[in-house]
Amino acid sequence: MPETKQRATIEAVHAALRADLITGVHPPGERLKFAPLCERYGASVSVVREALTRLEQQGLVESEPRIGFRVRQVSVEDLDDLTETRIDVETLALRHAIEHGDIDWETALVAAHHRLERTAMLSDDDPPQLRDDWESAHVAFHDALLAGCTRRWLLGMARTLRDAGEFYRRLSQVHEPDRDVAGEHRGLLDAALARDADEATRLLREHYERTAAIVRDALE
Repeated sequence: MPETKQRATIEAVHAALRADLITGVHPPGERLKFAPLCERYGASVSVVREALTRLEQQGLVESEPRIGFRVRQVSVEDLDDLTETRIDVETLALRHAIEHGDIDWETALVAAHHRLERTAMLSDDDPPQLRDDWESAHVAFHDALLAGCTRRWLLGMARTLRDAGEFYRRLSQVHEPDRDVAGEHRGLLDAALARDADEATRLLREHYERTAAIVRDALE
């Protein structure tokens, strides 16, 4: 029983800390000190350390000898490398999903896109921010695109790269006034349902490259 409780606590802290990293609560380069983290997440040092170790494996934090953990640094070079790697992995997974996905995959994909399309992207704040429910629907749609892929290791790599990509994508936020994001998602849906792997992977590449270009401008 104690081990189960400890495990659940680690999972909860990992999820909460991961969400905070992706949404920018802890900015790039910030040193992640154990005392404030333990207080914020209501956990012991050992639990926080385990959560940080997992997040390091997922590319969201970095560790330095004798210093500890920091939020990952951002750079144009790292962004470009990450974007190309993500494209390589996800286009391979998408081809596999289109080849092997069944009617259940199609149904789930259509449902995920419907929710994304019907969810407002921006809040009424000044300046406007990406809405949390849109973010959730956006992640769910991209997950649904790849869900027909039966290669577990490939999907695992795709999810890790997605988390790292979300870390960067948050930097672009609403600096996308002339971009037809809804049209890009509709194109991906149509190509996937048409089982046109060449078109779907082309659109996915362009989708990520547009985001990377916006984030690159923000970094520079």
